Amino acid sequence: MKHGRALLCSLVAGLTLFGSATCAAAQSESRQAAIPTYSYEVVSQLRFDRANFTQGLEIYDGRLYVSSGLYGESMIRVYDFPGLEEVQAVPVDPRIFAEGLTVIDNRLVVLSWRERVMLVYSLPDLSLLGQSTLPGQGWGATHSGSTLWFSDGSHYLYSADMSDDGTLNRLPVVLEGRPLRNLNELEWVNGEIWANVWQTDEIARIDPITGKVVGLIDLSGLLPEEDRLRDTDVLNGIAIDPVTQNIWVTGKRWPWLFEITLESPAD
Repeated sequence: MKHGRALLCSLVAGLTLFGSATCAAAQSESRQAAIPTYSYEVVSQLRFDRANFTQGLEIYDGRLYVSSGLYGESMIRVYDFPGLEEVQAVPVDPRIFAEGLTVIDNRLVVLSWRERVMLVYSLPDLSLLGQSTLPGQGWGATHSGSTLWFSDGSHYLYSADMSDDGTLNRLPVVLEGRPLRNLNELEWVNGEIWANVWQTDEIARIDPITGKVVGLIDLSGLLPEEDRLRDTDVLNGIAIDPVTQNIWVTGKRWPWLFEITLESPAD
């Protein structure tokens, strides 16, 4: 009702139906409820392998790890960073659609989509150590310390401390009080979880304690039209450079990796 009260106050401005203090409070509440939307500036860009149907993206120990999806084509590719010369390419079982990835305790974790398994690889050789069961589909993955975070396409994020008993916790994600679904590729950025919202040009900034979206990043127009081909797909892929703290983003079958900075929302 607070949004409705603020609207009604604006409609009856100059009348005495509502006291000025009541209207000021309602309008203040409405402003506080608004989620800031950030624009961006491209700082630099690196030529990226368009063969990647990018599902997961992570920079670790001077290398860029990419999980590329699709049945029969799923791969884990490793590039030196920032040179982006391919170092290694490991095919995933053709029955598995590779999704998000992250590195925890020198192990590479890769989710599968419908197969409901998590693959675990050793580093740096990428030999398969084993797999464990997921509670549902696997979409995006990130980590904070020894805690794995992942999404399943719903409005929930899941977490488990891999150094403890692995108890699974579930966090509902809400945008202005409503569930935010289609949470895809994830990245832990300065105490927040950033999530690509599938089939949009937006990244949601999520408070990992409350599950509330505290900001949106609008990346519309990031990939120029002249760089789009018939098989170019959606924005997907967020990676923070642990050395410089720079943010890099890309998409499925995109020819560029973009370094971006955020521009504050207009007042």
